[in-house]
Amino acid sequence: MSLDTFLRLGETVTLGTHRFTADEIKAFARAYDPQPFHTDEAAATASVFGRLCASGWHTCSMWMKYNLEKRADATGPWEGSGPRPEFGPSPGFSNLKWPKPVYPGDAITFTRCATGHRPLASRPGWRLVTLVAEAHDQDGRAVLTMSNGVLLKA
Repeated sequence: MSLDTFLRLGETVTLGTHRFTADEIKAFARAYDPQPFHTDEAAATASVFGRLCASGWHTCSMWMKYNLEKRADATGPWEGSGPRPEFGPSPGFSNLKWPKPVYPGDAITFTRCATGHRPLASRPGWRLVTLVAEAHDQDGRAVLTMSNGVLLKA
């Protein structure tokens, strides 16, 4: 078995679906992004969004939650030589976009696709895996896109 097969390289993997609620949106925003269009329905109505919407960071946080919950399902079986590869921390992300707001009642489906990997010269035994992370609403419209990386001990 190859590492490409284990990572399901090039395959979009569904991580899960989450329905956002007004109470959850406001609670997250009060704690982490207290802008009026995330915390107050009346103020949100007067905003550019026209109604209450989730913080983009909330959407990102939910992507990470589903990514971690489904990590074992989102990789293939390991039948290669040596121990099963282990995921480590992420060194960061780029090209983060929130092309459409997430509103209360939206059912958001989170996905990831491993696009490549390379050895790290500075960390023998570790590889950098590149991923495309996305989230779409119930109508298939993108609400989150980003490129990110994760370290893999392999």
